[in-house]
This record gives sequence, structure tokens and C-alpha cells, in this order.
Amino acid sequence: QVQLVESGGGLVQAGGSLRLSCAASGRTFSTYALGWFRQPPGKERDIVAAIGWNGGSTHYADSVKGRFTISRDNAKNTVYLQMNSLKPEDTAVYYCAAVRSGSSRYYSTAAGYDSWGQGTQVTVSS
Repeated sequence: QVQLVESGGGLVQAGGSLRLSCAASGRTFSTYALGWFRQPPGKERDIVAAIGWNGGSTHYADSVKGRFTISRDNAKNTVYLQMNSLKPEDTAVYYCAAVRSGSSRYYSTAAGYDSWGQGTQVTVSS
């Protein structure tokens, strides 16, 4: 497993942007598939975006397609989530997740990951 620490959350007005970062420990970051999930109050944790180890394969939830972008910098052991055109319904705790992968595929369900960050709150006001 790998240790993950998210940052970049906060309060933003609707239509604004935020960039979340997730820094990972360890020397094998480039072999990990990564994902961003979110959990609104009283709801389940759902996938937002996922990326394979080399960044060549990505996946987005329908609700964020065209607004959010996941990317990774293996040299910095960091995965990012650029969030544009934010809406009040994007309000949630956002978590990054990781799993060591033997292929370039991404994983789109929480069950596919074995390492999680502590979460960062994103609040979008109307």
C-alpha cells in the first residue's frame, strides 16, 4: 500500500475552479492506478475520475465529463484533479485512491483500490 495525502479543497462559488492534489509516498508510484472519488453528505462514495499508471487511459463519471480533468506527474508522485465550472452538486468530500497495477488500465469502482487518502472537503456555493 501507499500513503496518500490530498490537498486543495475549499469553498468556491458556482462556476469557479479548484485543483485538487494527492501526494503519494513510496518509490513505485508509477506502477499505481489512481482514482478520485467523492462522497456527498449522507450519500455513498462514487467514482469521479480514474487514470492508469502511464496516464494513457482515463475514465470520468458522466456528471463531470467536460468539466474535470485527472492527470498525474509520476516524477512528483502526485495525481491531480482539475475541476472547472463547479456546481453546488459537486459539494462533497473528495478522496484519492491507489492500487498497484500490472497493466495500464484504470479502475472505476472503490473495490478496486486498496489505499485511500483522508479526504478533502470541496464546497460549492450557489
